[in-house]
Amino acid sequence: MNHLENALRTIDIEIKALDAAKKNLGPSFSGLVEMIRSRPPHGRVVVMGVGKSGHIANKIAATLASTGTPSFFVHPAEAGHGDLGMITPADIVLAISQSGQTDELLRILPYFKRHGVKLAAMTGGLASDLARHAELVIDTSVPEEACPLGLAPTSSTTLALALGDALAICLLKANGFTRDDFARTHPHGKLGRSLLVTIADVMTPFEQAPIVSPNIPVRDALFLMSKGGMGFLIVTDDARRAVGVFTDGDLRRCLDRDLDIKTALIDDVMIRNFSSVEADQLAVEAVNLMENQKVSALPVIDGDRRVVGAINMRQLLRAGII
Repeated sequence: MNHLENALRTIDIEIKALDAAKKNLGPSFSGLVEMIRSRPPHGRVVVMGVGKSGHIANKIAATLASTGTPSFFVHPAEAGHGDLGMITPADIVLAISQSGQTDELLRILPYFKRHGVKLAAMTGGLASDLARHAELVIDTSVPEEACPLGLAPTSSTTLALALGDALAICLLKANGFTRDDFARTHPHGKLGRSLLVTIADVMTPFEQAPIVSPNIPVRDALFLMSKGGMGFLIVTDDARRAVGVFTDGDLRRCLDRDLDIKTALIDDVMIRNFSSVEADQLAVEAVNLMENQKVSALPVIDGDRRVVGAINMRQLLRAGII
C-alpha cells in the first residue's frame, strides 16, 4: 500500500472539486453576501448542519464571528428541542447539507417559513427539499468524493469550508473590518495584545522606577541599578524631567576607561541623547523602538518630559507582546 500515492490522490481530487466550484460560483454567492449585509443591525447568521457538515458549519460560524459578522452554530436536532428559540426573524439561517435531504434540517424548515426567517443553503442536491425551500442556494456539488467508497464526505466538506472562508472574507472587506476590529475580538491572541496593550499597562510606575539624580556617585548608582533590576537608570532633574540614562553597557565602558566609580558622578557618564516613549503609546511601539535603537529599556515620559515610569524588553516579553 502506497500511503503517499493515496494522500496525493486525495489532495488532487479535492483540488478538482475546488476548481469545479470556481466555475459554478455565480450570482447566488453575491446574493448571499448582500442578504447577510442587509439584515437588521441586531441580526445574526445562524449556521446549521449535521454530522461532518455540522463540524464545517461550526467552523464557518466561528470564522464569521471573528471577522465581524455576528454568527453562531445551532445543531438542527437540538433546534427541534428548544434551540429554535435562539433564532429570530432578524437572523439569517445558512444550512449546510450535501444531499439536501438531511431529515433533522427538513423538520425545522416550516418554523423558518412561519416566522419569516430567511434561509440560504449550501448543498449539492440542487433538486432537494432543502434547495427548494431556500431563498438562495450555493452549489456544493463535486465531481467525486475523495473517499474511494464514495461514502465519507471529503471533497464536499472541503468545498463547503472554502466557501465559508470566501463568505467571511467578502463580508470582512465589504464591512471595512480592520486589524483593530480583529484585535478587539481576539484580546487573548498575540495580535490582540499588540494592538490593544499600551505601555501604561506594562511599565514600571514612577514610584518603583530606577531613577537617580545627576550628582549621585557612579558607585551608589550601581547599587540602585542592581536593586531596580531593569538594566538601566533614568537620570532626572529637580522637576522630574528625564535628562539622561545610564545602562549596563555604559557601566562596562566606564570600567574599560578605568574610571574611578567612587568619585565619578552619573552626570559625567550618562547618555544625554536617548530615546523615550509615552505611556499612552502601544506597547508594540516600544518593542519596535528598542529593536531599532538596539536598547533593552526606555524611560516613559509625559508631554513635558517628566518621567512617569520605565519599561524594558523583559516586561514586554512577559506581557506576550513579543
